[in-house]
Amino acid sequence: MNTAGVAIFLPVALAIVMLGLGMTLTVQDFRRVWEVPKAALVALALQVLLLPAICFGLVLIFDLAPPLAVGMMLLAASPGGTVANLFSHLAGGNVALNVTLTAINSVIALITLPIWVDLSVSFFMADEASNVGLQPMKTLQVFMVVLIPVAVGMWVNQRHPGFAEKTQRPLKAASAAILALVIIGALAGSPEMLLDHFASIGTVALLLSTISLTLGYWTPRLVRIDRPQAIASAFEIGIHNATIALTVAGLLQDPDIALPPAVYGVLMYIPAAAFCYLFTRRKPQIDISHANR
Repeated sequence: MNTAGVAIFLPVALAIVMLGLGMTLTVQDFRRVWEVPKAALVALALQVLLLPAICFGLVLIFDLAPPLAVGMMLLAASPGGTVANLFSHLAGGNVALNVTLTAINSVIALITLPIWVDLSVSFFMADEASNVGLQPMKTLQVFMVVLIPVAVGMWVNQRHPGFAEKTQRPLKAASAAILALVIIGALAGSPEMLLDHFASIGTVALLLSTISLTLGYWTPRLVRIDRPQAIASAFEIGIHNATIALTVAGLLQDPDIALPPAVYGVLMYIPAAAFCYLFTRRKPQIDISHANR
């Protein structure tokens, strides 16, 4: 696919994914944050503030090439992926909290993601900052292909819930196929860079996912948030939306930036599955959130 084709396909693909997400959401999903404010605030703080800082440290430690460092930072700044809901369900997490965090994160990311991307480009690719970065029109494009489809999907779900329920399965299948195609395209777009740096990209991707899952679970537990909510937080924070990251990377006019999200999109299932197994294997004994009552 040529550059013009990619420029058209990526936003359309992301719009389809976000439309499917919107059809699973209701206004109540946003209101639910007031029912579990502590769990939501802890998870959002980890997602928006701590994870990009941890990712920044990882890319410095492993001395990633500048465009790869930007791609990894872009991934860390992306909201949680909808796959988190499935893993949370399998592991006994609070799926309603996952849905709420996904909805809120997708909106917050419209503000925070461009900030992190531009800061990363300025730091790692200062010589190319004028050509690479989310200029206002690109930021507006991301806004349009994320927020508008979600809003349309929510409207359809509210007005025509039966239709929304019937289309959820094919839209989920389409989303999975789109992610696979985008990942394959990104990996094929920079074969030399991928072969030269696969070990370092893969190591940082696995470390980021593992650290995210660990912090996502234990930070809520340390502040006495119950186990199902902590499991939900772990997967919401530990599984990033690679489709959004890859779409934004496609707008940055450097194919190498797309490699970290693409590699992550494949490898993230390894630590996620491992944590899911551990959560289901370990039966809760005493809930520390209630132990001292």
